[in-house]
Amino acid sequence: MTATLSGMTLPSWASHVEDKLAPMPLLLVQAFVDTLDRDLGTDIFAQPDQARAWLADAGLRVPEPGRPDPGFADDLRLARESRESIRALIGRTTGSEPLTADDLAPLEKVLGQAQPRLEVTADGRARLGPTLPARALADGLLGLLLIIRDAQADGSWDRLKLCGNPDCRWAFYDRSHSRRGAWCDMASCGNRLKNRNLRARRAQAS
Repeated sequence: MTATLSGMTLPSWASHVEDKLAPMPLLLVQAFVDTLDRDLGTDIFAQPDQARAWLADAGLRVPEPGRPDPGFADDLRLARESRESIRALIGRTTGSEPLTADDLAPLEKVLGQAQPRLEVTADGRARLGPTLPARALADGLLGLLLIIRDAQADGSWDRLKLCGNPDCRWAFYDRSHSRRGAWCDMASCGNRLKNRNLRARRAQAS
């Protein structure tokens, strides 16, 4: 099932993103982080069945059909923790503070569990996998990290940002020429933050 926006057909796993979309395959990283919507108070990973369906749809965890799935609770915890680690990675592109050990710990766990493979394709290129879709969540999350690596190399990573409203922190793709976009939506988060700062200044003045 797909959603359409401005003539662009989106994968069903990105239907919740709606605006300021990153190009593929970086869109998958954006959609993963934005499974948590702090503004609306919704979380695709809050319920196991919904989380399992989204991860499978996105190709990040597609277990073999008909087999028991006893490890999903641990995988769901790792998905939530890795989501915040990747959110911290995105925030680092516009911040000055280095990432902490706590920020990186879930991704270190992913690297410890994943099984990377070096493949040589038919066109003679060496490619580090795993490729998506992945059977195991750790392999799927490693796929996200490889997308991030490639985006850092081609310059698109610096355009993936977090909303400057600390109550939001929604990931959005900044396509502006100046690369100075600060909010996922100026009409909502931008105005709310400006009004909050204005009230704080007035309170200090009085």
